[in-house]
This record gives sequence, structure tokens and C-alpha cells, in this order.
Amino acid sequence: MSDFTPWLYDPKLSFADNLRLGPFGDFDKKPAYKNNGEPQYDFFGTKVYSPFGIAAGPLPQAKFVKSALDRGYDIVTFKTVRSHLYPVHPEPNTFPLEYKKFDPKKPSETYTVKGTYDFPLTLANSFGIPSFEPDIWQKEIKESFKLLGKGQALLVAFQGTLQPDGREKFIEDHVYGVGKLRETGARLIEINLSCPNEGHSNLLCFDIETSTEIVKQVKLTYPDLNLIVKLSYFYDDGHLREFVEAVGPYIAGIAAFNTLQSQIIDKKGERAFNGPATRAIAGVSGEAVKHLCIDMVQRLADHRQKLNADFKIVGVGGVQTVEDFHNLRRAGADYVMGLTGVMWNPNLAAEIKASL
Repeated sequence: MSDFTPWLYDPKLSFADNLRLGPFGDFDKKPAYKNNGEPQYDFFGTKVYSPFGIAAGPLPQAKFVKSALDRGYDIVTFKTVRSHLYPVHPEPNTFPLEYKKFDPKKPSETYTVKGTYDFPLTLANSFGIPSFEPDIWQKEIKESFKLLGKGQALLVAFQGTLQPDGREKFIEDHVYGVGKLRETGARLIEINLSCPNEGHSNLLCFDIETSTEIVKQVKLTYPDLNLIVKLSYFYDDGHLREFVEAVGPYIAGIAAFNTLQSQIIDKKGERAFNGPATRAIAGVSGEAVKHLCIDMVQRLADHRQKLNADFKIVGVGGVQTVEDFHNLRRAGADYVMGLTGVMWNPNLAAEIKASL
């Protein structure tokens, strides 16, 4: 299907113009989806109508949150924010990719851009996790909470910023930033330990000691919070088990996974994303990675059982059809979230509800 019409993010427009003009298409004009009956699924203490939602990324303002809720997405994640103003990467920020199955034995995989957005989608994105100042995103999050109706839940996400003066300042940035989120009334917060879109090859989640200390200090400072940590794909299962053992006592959930790091090239074999050299690496999502999401969820569920842990698993990665949703649920995901898939199909939440 090449006549792709975006509803949350239009790659033909700048990030700023998307914020100003979006959302688009069906998510802007169609009547609101109507839930029936009573919500049956528990999402970290809130009853929702289905265990499916939208992952961190495409909902940066209250108006985008409203559009998602109106289309039947009962679990919505406010776009990842930082403790301070942080600029977006230069345009372009996203490309459709030629499909090939991501090979976990080749963590330095290379993908080539193409000219059309075809279903099923594989995408590259390189935004750098931009953020408004806290006083701006706090206002938007507070407005988003007011939009919630019966059977709907809002998750908010945070990204720490590497500090030039060391590890302790990095940890303090998380504690401070999560505290600013808490001031909005949020009590369920996702901490992103896994973003490849800043050009860093060594993701935070692979540093178990620092990840554990961050989550521990946040939880000790704000014991009333439920924390979810978002991971990348762990190639070494022993490493994953070690992570789960270390972080498990401080968290309510694990989201797996973020986009996977890849080199993105154009048809000439040159770097597709312009700007700093770090943009040679970007995040790949969609069809190419969904088999690894199933694998990661299965392994997390296995470790949870063997360790007698009680964290919830949020499956994120490649969900574009009703079947994809059910495959992740069968793999052990308590909840499932989409991103690339809902860009193609704004009715995915309604279709999944019809299948439950």
C-alpha cells in the first residue's frame, strides 16, 4: 500500500510544522470511537478497555493525545521529555526503508532508504529526542490528564541527558526530571534507557550498574511512583537476566524494545541523515524488527518466572496488525504498544478491540 497518509507525523513537513499543523487525516476529522461495556484490563492500577496503546514518540502535545484517545487508543504515552530544552536533529528526520529482516547476529546492520511508504512499514528515525522546557511540557501533560475518560490511561516518558561533568550529574538529571514529571500528577513514568537516536553506540541499558543506580535513586526519592524502564534488544540472554535481577526490585514494568541501531544509507550508499557524523546511526522500527520483539518478550517472561519477579512486560516493536498484537500477548506481554503501525493504520486499536 503506497498511498500512505500520515496522521500523527508528516515526514514531508518539519518537526515544528508537524507540531503546529498536526494531527492529520482520520485522527483529525473522524468522530470519536465509542467504547462499550466496562473496562476489563488492568494497566498498572487503571482499568482500560484493551491492553493496547501507543508507545512514546508521536504524542508531543495534548491535541495529539486527544486524537489518539478519540481513535480508541486507551493507553497513550506522552512523548519523551527532558529536564531542559533540547533541540531536534536537522531535517530530514525519518525515511521509509527497504525491508530486510533484522539479523541479531549483525548488530551493525545497514538499511537503505526507499521512496514510498508501503505496508508493512519499516522506518528509520533520527530526531534526537527533542524536548520543550519543563514549564511547557508540564502544561501539556496536565491538559492531557484532563482529557482522559473512563477506561483510559496516560503514561509519561523521560530521557536523561548525558552530562559533561560525570555520572553523578547524569543520575541527578534523572531524579530532577522525573520530579518535574511527578509535579504534573503523573505516578506512572517510563524511563528511557535505550535510545539510539543520539548517535551513542553504548546504550544506557547495557550499563547495568548505572541503570540500576538511576532507577534506585528515582524510586527512593519518589517512592509513590510506578516506574517502567524501556530497553533495547539484548543480544546476550545472560546479560538480560543480570539486568532484570538488578533493576527488578525498583520497577513496575519493562518495555521492550526501542528502535534498533542501524546505519542508514541512500541509494548511492551515502549517509542518509545529514548533520553530525553521529547521525550515521539511527533507529529502525517496524516490520524488520518484530521477530526480535517477540524473542525479547519471551525471554523477559522466562526470566520473570524463574526469578519469581512481578514486573509487567510491555511489548513494543513491529506491531502493525491484529495478529502482531496477539503474537506478542502469546509471547508473554501483559500490554502491547505500537508506533510505526499506528502511523499506517489509525484504526488498529479498534480492530484489536474487535478481536478481543
